[in-house]
Amino acid sequence: MRPLIVGAVVLVASAGTALAQNVADGERDFAVCRPCHQVGDNAENMLGPELNGLDGRKAGSLPDYPYSQAMKNSGMVWNEATFKAYIHDPQAMVKGTKMPFAGIKDDKKIADLWAYISQFDADGASKKK
Repeated sequence: MRPLIVGAVVLVASAGTALAQNVADGERDFAVCRPCHQVGDNAENMLGPELNGLDGRKAGSLPDYPYSQAMKNSGMVWNEATFKAYIHDPQAMVKGTKMPFAGIKDDKKIADLWAYISQFDADGASKKK
């Protein structure tokens, strides 16, 4: 019984480490997203939609972006959990999305990306001033 308890403690400790979020690392990791997406002041839609105010936004709802029907009909609302699942494998999460991206498999990078992206409100201002 004792080895099981030790194993559980190690598992919890490593899960806590994986959940730590770093905005600065997320900003650096956003370089992978930048060819298609923008955030912050003056962000515009590009190949992909701008990501300001993503937290709490209904997927496929920006009025000036031509989303796929799959994204419009996904019923998703963006939050930390949906973002993390989606960015891990966009094609699996929303079949028919036009986002041609294989996904990010590193949970730390995903957490850092969320910390960076979710700091921006709908106008592109940082909520963490």
